[in-house]
Parts: sequence; structure tokens; C-alpha cells
Amino acid sequence: ARRFENWETNYAGKVGLGTAVEYALSWGLDAIEARVTALAAELRSRLAAIDGVRVHDQGLRRCAIVTFSVAGVPAQEVQRHLAASGVNTSVSLVSHAQLDLAHRGLPDLVRASVHYYNTDAELDRLIAALPAPRA
Repeated sequence: ARRFENWETNYAGKVGLGTAVEYALSWGLDAIEARVTALAAELRSRLAAIDGVRVHDQGLRRCAIVTFSVAGVPAQEVQRHLAASGVNTSVSLVSHAQLDLAHRGLPDLVRASVHYYNTDAELDRLIAALPAPRA
């Protein structure tokens, strides 16, 4: 069957991948790691400073994924609230992270993934768009 697929390929995907690789290499992989690590650390710090917001990341070396919760507000509701303000986040479901979240007795968590093209203004927008914690 493979012989009938030789003429069909996703050229747009290949061009896009090549462009993304060139862009990343122009930054340098070490610079990208430093940038995303610093942005994520800044976001964790800002979130932890808010009463009723808790950051749940662990480990000696933390990546660009920041997981957090807002007291009394389900993660899905936080995600929808942020999306309404143009802030993209996702939800880490307990059922998809049973060896971590369930083990620690945590609920579903909001997941913010910073990237090297994110700005401090975008971090500000995420913080400003958070729903208020509930008792």
C-alpha cells in the first residue's frame, strides 16, 4: 500500500516545521531554555504572591509548564475565565495524571505553558484575568 502514497505529502507541514526549526536555532537552544525557565519562574512567583492561588510544581529543575489552582474555583472554570480574556491555558485532569495528581491528593489543575516568545505583558494579562478565589 505504501507505493501508492509516494505522491502525497504534507508540504505545508514540512515548510512550517523547517521555519520553526530555523527560528529556534536562530535563538539558540540554550537561550530558549534560559528564557522559558525565567518566564516560568516569574509566573510562579507572581501566582504564589496571590492569596488563594497555589502553585503545585515540584522538582529541583522546573520546566516551562506552570500548574496552579485558585481556591474554590474548579480548574475548568479558571481556564474558561482566562480564555474569555484571551489567555490560553489548559487543564491537567487528575484522570490523566494519576501517578502525580491523584497520588498527591490534588484536583484538576490549570496549566500555563510559557514559551520564549511570551512577554511580561502577557504574564500581567494572565494575572489580571484570574478569577477571584472563593471561600
